[in-house]
Parts: sequence; C-alpha cells; structure tokens
Amino acid sequence: MAYWPHLCLLALVAALFVWERFKPQAVANLEENMLVGLMALLTLVSFGQVVARYGFNTGWSAALEFTTLAFSWLILVGMSYGIRTGTHLGVDILLKAMPPKSMRYMAAFGAFSGVLYGLILLDASWMAYVGIETRSGAIDYWAKMYKINIGTEELRWPLWVQDTFGVKDRVQRWLVLIMLPVGLALLAFRSLQAMVQILMGQRDMVIASHEAEDLVEENKGVLKELD
Repeated sequence: MAYWPHLCLLALVAALFVWERFKPQAVANLEENMLVGLMALLTLVSFGQVVARYGFNTGWSAALEFTTLAFSWLILVGMSYGIRTGTHLGVDILLKAMPPKSMRYMAAFGAFSGVLYGLILLDASWMAYVGIETRSGAIDYWAKMYKINIGTEELRWPLWVQDTFGVKDRVQRWLVLIMLPVGLALLAFRSLQAMVQILMGQRDMVIASHEAEDLVEENKGVLKELD
C-alpha cells in the first residue's frame, strides 16, 4: 500500500498548524472565504439555471453535478471550521449537570471521539491491529480514483484548458474528490486541537454555547425599560 497520500495530508496539517501559530487571522480568513465562495457559487449557478431554463429554455448540463460537488465541499470545509469556532450544535444537558472537572473530561472525550471518527473515515485499516476487520477509508478510495484517472459524469474542461495542458475533456474525478481526505484530515486535526484546549481550560466544550440563552439573559430587562 502506498503511503504518500498519508504523508501529504500529514504535511498539510503540519503546515496549517505552523501557519496558524504565526498568522491565525490569515487561516481564519482563508476558511471563511472558502465557505463564502462556495455558497456564492452555489447560489449563482442555481439561480442562473432557473433563469436559463425558464427564461431561455436552455441551461448548463453539468449544473446538478457541480452544485452537488460544491455542496459536498461546503460540508467538508465546514466540519472543521465549525469545530474551530465552536458553532456545531449539540446537546449539553448532561455536561452542564456535571461538576466542572468531570465536565472537562467528558467534553475532552467528546473531542477525542471526533479525532477517532476522522481517522477511521480517513483510513480504517489500522483498526485491524485491535481486532476489527474493516475496509479502508477515504484515502484509499481517493488513491484508487487517482490511479484509474476516470472523469466525472458531466463536468468538462474548457477547450483552451484541454489544448494547453493536454488533458481529457472530462474533469478528473480524483481532482473533485480531493476535499474528501483533506476535509476529514482537518476534522481530526481540529478535534485534536479542541481536546487539548478543553484539557488546558481554554474552552468549555466542542459544541456551540447557548447564544440564545445568553441573549435572553442580557436583554431580559429591556422590555421593562421601554415600558
């Protein structure tokens, strides 16, 4: 089994870790811009298809595949972003009922579960060492797509790209699927970061705090003041 995809992902995570240590705002801006860009593309393509179909009886044949892939990228990027910013929804009634020390360890265990989840989906072959037989994960699947080099169903390269770089007409499937292992690697990395931060007392839990309750508490006297 080739391990170069594993090494590339490890190098990517290491580079992100170092970059974030020195330029945290730049990393945050990059993630947010990616999410905004993907949402903008989804909106533009979907709206454009409606106008083209009902206004001009035409359309882009690859629009459905493009929006499906863009939405997948949005989810994969958003998973790690949500953990970093603490915006994932969750149920914390059990955690809130625990003593502070127990709450910290349970929250850290939740973050550790995210690490395991990401690693299992990335490559589950290591579970054979603990007696669990399972198939490989996203890295193996992506490597197979890279090896056979098949194209997508509808997405096509522009003619100038085909002529300039000598590529096939259809966009390579491994290229659009690259966010699958990258997104899962970032999920495991952000979960590990969250676990360390929880154990060090820098954050309370992985999931979102009660913004609604906080807002009610802050503004519960506003109506009385208006009266």
